[in-house]
Amino acid sequence: MKNYIFILFLIGLVSCSKKEKSYTLPENAIELLAGQSGKTWKIAWRYNDGTRMNMAGCFLTYKITYSPEGTIKDNNAEQENCGPSLLGTWEIITHKKEKSYVKWNSDQLPEIMNTKKNHKYFKILQLEKDTLKLQYRHKQFSSESIFVDTFVPEHIDVKDRDFHR
Repeated sequence: MKNYIFILFLIGLVSCSKKEKSYTLPENAIELLAGQSGKTWKIAWRYNDGTRMNMAGCFLTYKITYSPEGTIKDNNAEQENCGPSLLGTWEIITHKKEKSYVKWNSDQLPEIMNTKKNHKYFKILQLEKDTLKLQYRHKQFSSESIFVDTFVPEHIDVKDRDFHR
């Protein structure tokens, strides 16, 4: 009887544990992300703790450009009431567990991302020619949430971005 309970416990433990999928970064990741002379991405969808967020206002106009030389710039300042533009550098970091991140560096990050550090890690969930999917933690209001943003190149039309209208 004890062995039976122990086996059930092990089955429950294994089935309830969340195994994180590993994502292998493509060999041409830098070119996919930044192109040959810079690549501009826009947000197609944003999820906050698994709930799809409405894409209105500044989210609909937001674009970020990655250069192959390692600089980033977004277009916030070019939009009315969207805040300052982020200027900084980026690099791809891969850890031993095959988890890859885009690391942003900028003295503006503490204010823009509500953090104490001047760098931010964005876990790469997908990187292809027409898709960049990033996961990150962000303190919004009083609690920290996990966001997943899916970006597409700026020229691609995305139906239903503003799905609440």
